[in-house]
Amino acid sequence: MDDAKTRVRETQVDEIKARLDRGDKFVLVDVREESEWAKDHLPGAIHMGKGVIERDVEQKVPDVNTPLVLYCGGGFRSALAADNLQKMGYTNVTSIDGGIRDWREKGYPLTKG
Repeated sequence: MDDAKTRVRETQVDEIKARLDRGDKFVLVDVREESEWAKDHLPGAIHMGKGVIERDVEQKVPDVNTPLVLYCGGGFRSALAADNLQKMGYTNVTSIDGGIRDWREKGYPLTKG
């Protein structure tokens, strides 16, 4: 885990909230389990769980230069997924340190279902 974090760019929820508010173009990916996604997720996010992202990403995001921002509950699963995507050739991958937990604590909006 710590090893993956040394190779992955990380960002904070405040930065992602600002980028969303500005309308920056990037793909926001929730890598949590299906049940966690169904409960709530960040607005505009797509779901590709940690167990299937490596299988599904090339179909959903074929351009390896697309900016991808991954998040999970606290930042660990997303860092591992980001590391794997970089190994697959994706060049612009970021993980949200603190994940949806920090997002919730700041009172930022969430989407249900």
